[in-house]
Amino acid sequence: MSAATPNVGIVIVSHSPLIARGAADMVRQMVGDSVPLAWCGGNPAGGLGTDMAAILQAIEAAWSEAGVAIFVDLGGAETNSEMAVEAIGAPRSARIAICNAPIVEGAVMAAAEASGGASLARVVATAEELSPS
Repeated sequence: MSAATPNVGIVIVSHSPLIARGAADMVRQMVGDSVPLAWCGGNPAGGLGTDMAAILQAIEAAWSEAGVAIFVDLGGAETNSEMAVEAIGAPRSARIAICNAPIVEGAVMAAAEASGGASLARVVATAEELSPS
């Protein structure tokens, strides 16, 4: 993949800002700056939770024409991520996938796949191979 061709971006959404940041730090240490990466965690008051506006900002920060894979920790993170993707609307929403994968392992494996120039579908499939059957 040439430098002119973007790699799939990774977004990490957790109810805990510490978990989101820690997972993002692991991704960055594994793949460097080769993959667009953003994270968000916690609610607007600084407690546990998620925030759709913060998820939207993270998607924008990690946006790639190749797509964005979102990793979530719990149901509320998934629900707010789904609402954020809907708010973005077509045609960009078609290039965003919420992965059914462990947040840390999935994000690291997906980023490694993305750093090699894999498609969004391949990045998601790689991460989702880690999900329990």
